[in-house]
Amino acid sequence: MDFVKTFISLLALINPLGAIPIFLGLTGQQSDAEQKHTIRIASISVACVVGISALLGQRIIEFFGISLGSLEVGGGIIMLLMAINMLNAQVGNTRATAEETTEAEFKNSIAVVPLAIPMLTGPGTISTVIIYADKAKHWYQVLALVAIGVVLGVVVYGALRLAEPIAHWVGRTGINIATRLMGLMLAALAVEFMVDGLKVLLPILG
Repeated sequence: MDFVKTFISLLALINPLGAIPIFLGLTGQQSDAEQKHTIRIASISVACVVGISALLGQRIIEFFGISLGSLEVGGGIIMLLMAINMLNAQVGNTRATAEETTEAEFKNSIAVVPLAIPMLTGPGTISTVIIYADKAKHWYQVLALVAIGVVLGVVVYGALRLAEPIAHWVGRTGINIATRLMGLMLAALAVEFMVDGLKVLLPILG
């Protein structure tokens, strides 16, 4: 398992920079202490989603009788849709719909839902982690995937904690450029996933 590629692909999926404008909009009325609490819970939730998906995701798809090839194709399609939205500098409905975002504005706590799930760690992230976990050949590789989740949680914490300075220094244009670059990487990864999945489902393609 290429841990650098795994980290970069999951970072592109989570895209904490792209979540900054939404985060600032949702927490604009919160005090500094409340913002810190929201960021802390959201970051822990991101790490937990990645860790649980790595440890239990394969058992869950086996329980429902879903093959890895099907998950790779389905996950690849979701990732490609996300990548297209990111190339257009949009969040997209695979993360959260407009109705969910509007509803979040009236919630007292938005750290877990919708900030951590599905805005940061949506179905694309979960399916990707499950696929990487299935490809792990040793138990320590699965634990490394869990550790990557912890690192991603730290990255999310840092990005959201510095949301206002980043938004001021980089601006919306800078965030859009970073989002488009991550979308490009994500599109390439999505194609790889779909090709690998089709080879499993249709061996003649191999």
